[in-house]
Amino acid sequence: MNDNQFATLGLKESIVKAISDLGFTKPSQIQEQSIPAALEGLDLIGQAQTGTGKTAAYTLPIITRMSDASGIKALILAPTRELAVQVNDEIQRLAKYEELETLAVYGGDSIDRQMRALRKGTVDIVVGTPGRMLDLIKRKCLHLESVEFLVLDEADEMLNMGFIDDIEEILSHTPAERQTLLFSATMPAPIAKLAKKYMKPDAKIISVKKSSMTVSKIEQSYFMINNKHRLEALCRLLDLDDPKSAIIFCRTKIGVDELVQELQSKSYMVEGMHGDMTQTHRQSTLNKFKKGTLSLLIATDVAARGIDVEGVTHVFNYDLPQDVESYVHRIGRTGRADKSGIAYSLVTPKDLSMLKQIQNVTKSSITQRPVPTAEAIHNKKFKDMVAKVEEAINAGELTKFIPSAIELAEANDPISIIAALMKIKFENESVFDYSSNNLDAPKKDDVRLFFSVGKRDGLTPKILINYIKDMTRVNTSVIGQIDLMENFSFVTVNETVSNQILDKCPGGKINSKRVNVEVANKRKR
Repeated sequence: MNDNQFATLGLKESIVKAISDLGFTKPSQIQEQSIPAALEGLDLIGQAQTGTGKTAAYTLPIITRMSDASGIKALILAPTRELAVQVNDEIQRLAKYEELETLAVYGGDSIDRQMRALRKGTVDIVVGTPGRMLDLIKRKCLHLESVEFLVLDEADEMLNMGFIDDIEEILSHTPAERQTLLFSATMPAPIAKLAKKYMKPDAKIISVKKSSMTVSKIEQSYFMINNKHRLEALCRLLDLDDPKSAIIFCRTKIGVDELVQELQSKSYMVEGMHGDMTQTHRQSTLNKFKKGTLSLLIATDVAARGIDVEGVTHVFNYDLPQDVESYVHRIGRTGRADKSGIAYSLVTPKDLSMLKQIQNVTKSSITQRPVPTAEAIHNKKFKDMVAKVEEAINAGELTKFIPSAIELAEANDPISIIAALMKIKFENESVFDYSSNNLDAPKKDDVRLFFSVGKRDGLTPKILINYIKDMTRVNTSVIGQIDLMENFSFVTVNETVSNQILDKCPGGKINSKRVNVEVANKRKR
């Protein structure tokens, strides 16, 4: 019997299997409402905030309903190259048991490679930015006469970036009988007008109420790491804070099993919990955790949804989740009953865009902190030992130990005795065998940023530099190469100021054109 709730929505069995492989068993609100409507063939307007699972809400019905005809059958428009790549990757994961070929098309990547892929005639789904799609249409490489599904993802962002004319031009090349799915966080008048003009009169409107994603009582921090140091970074945090009750989140079931094995081999008292374990095993582990006989629990998002345990002091994101909603659910395991809690995330440079999205949606501050040094951990352990000794002295009840203490003191220096006892206790505790005092930080590289303004907006390098300087007050010496394109631009900046530019520069205007800024994909070499 399939206990995956996606199986009740009318999706193909092979797709439900792919969803289960990813660790998802319960659809989000937008998925639960959108998938059945889309499977009926209705045009759909879905309004929901970022991070609620919109991609799967339109991808799953498309994969289920797509015909076996030749040619491009689904066209998905996204405002940025980063989102296009993300959507394309997610489709490939969800369609792992299907014989589908997908292609992401966007500026900054080789248009010749994209043209060659399209000319083969084997591509089923194209995901891309409006500008590059229009370019490929004009070069007679992107043929849309067989399109069955058209998706506008983050439609309000495409409006803000000035793509509305490009979108209408692309729409004019698609069949009128196509199914159109429009998703947007907000519904400004131009988007509503576009929907009315290009969608069928019986289009279904689904609006998911903006959920409260407040995490105000939780102290959130992240630690920049090299991926090869992920395990040691976690151990350093565990050894420094010594949490009494903590949940460690991994993205996959295999990840849970591997981390449990690694930590148990280092004498940490830890067990795992995920969907492949029997109900009896999961319940036994949860009971230990609730009673406090188990201090560290490693779990997947799905396994942890039913955990409601008071007194969880820490949540560790060993891997960042794939959406904001999961992040909020994760860290919500701590800070309950009006108490404070601590949430730590291990982050590599490639996770920074997801981290920024989490901060934007939750409106919270996630502070970067350095991974603890071995010296700091040792000093904390020594300090804790001293505090426990003083507590025992103040509590009394030492009579039966005094004869042995006198015997030791007569034969040895008292300072040496204390140091030896501390050494014995220290070596018996679960402390990682640190090979160095510090972990190597990820190499600081320049960051290439995408700006949604270009030559046709009257942009020059001087205007762009002055805009960045006025919005952020950064020194112009941190601004490197500027590449001006017709509709957009790339700016290479020092990594130390990239987050400041990403925070301050979007939303302003250059020559009346609203500016959006994203991290660009690294150049192909």
